[in-house]
Amino acid sequence: MKKTIIRGTGRYLPPRLVTNEDLTQWMDTSAEWIQQRTGIEQRYWVPEEGGMGAADMGLEASKIAMDRAGWKPEDIDLIIFATLSPDIFFPGSGCLLQHMLGLETTPALDIRQQCTGFFYGLATADAYIKSGQANRVLFVGSEVHSTGLDVSTRGRDVAVIFGDGAGAVCLEGFETESKVGILASTLHAQGQYADALMTEAPASRLSNRLTHEMLDQGRHYPKMDGRNVYRLALTRLPEVTYHTLEKAGVSLEEVDLIIPHQANIRINQGFQKALQIPEEKMYHNIQRYGNTTAGSIPIALDEALEKNIIGKSSTVLFAGLGAGVTWGAIIYQFED
Repeated sequence: MKKTIIRGTGRYLPPRLVTNEDLTQWMDTSAEWIQQRTGIEQRYWVPEEGGMGAADMGLEASKIAMDRAGWKPEDIDLIIFATLSPDIFFPGSGCLLQHMLGLETTPALDIRQQCTGFFYGLATADAYIKSGQANRVLFVGSEVHSTGLDVSTRGRDVAVIFGDGAGAVCLEGFETESKVGILASTLHAQGQYADALMTEAPASRLSNRLTHEMLDQGRHYPKMDGRNVYRLALTRLPEVTYHTLEKAGVSLEEVDLIIPHQANIRINQGFQKALQIPEEKMYHNIQRYGNTTAGSIPIALDEALEKNIIGKSSTVLFAGLGAGVTWGAIIYQFED
């Protein structure tokens, strides 16, 4: 039976370190308020002068992941690129990355699942691999939030949360009867709550996609109903976790580490409490990077592997909820 195996991972964070204290220059806030509310102490943003997009960071993360996997660019059968902050309005960043890798006709698929890009991307890669349509899939989650934030007192509730960064995962088909690789995945969406976390403009449903009036009103900046997102997360995440564990035939006790989406430390702590698991089983890195949306889980996965927190024979659960709203979970078993 063909299984989908992770062959390599990589991450890239841009060079500009922005601390909570730095943010106090631009908005009425305090470092303590940000940390208490979100768990975030710092984040990385692209250089102020610009010139670095989602595909640029995705390229750097991909190089690391491919080197660890022993892949050359021409080995890739499909690129799946998850981002809500593409380099340009269209075409997608996957095509830009494909060209940066020196490839000519390799297919590239962009997905817009925001914080759940990792789940939707890996589930799609798994389907391609198991159906025989591809054997080596490069998944990239990359975000440049900083150039699209209202870095002022008006926008502080959202601006303090987000960071820039990219994570990449090399996925490969492997024939085995062993219980390894992607054991189960679950995906959900509920568009009823689309306005809980959204950026309205530019918008094709408006006769003028972007006007000076809209800019003045800040409708091109992300807005969030934090209480609603928090409530939805603490309802949906335990549900999807238990459902996915059941599909995989794995008990919660067998899971060595849970890597949740890094949206807010309070959500992850509430999720941990709901599952009644020890703190050491829940991985957090939001304090260092903020919320990097589609980059969040692949960055955390790469970091956990680098720190040897997980490795051979480890069972890992990935879970998260984000804009859409969408949510999902994946159970992954590393090889012996």
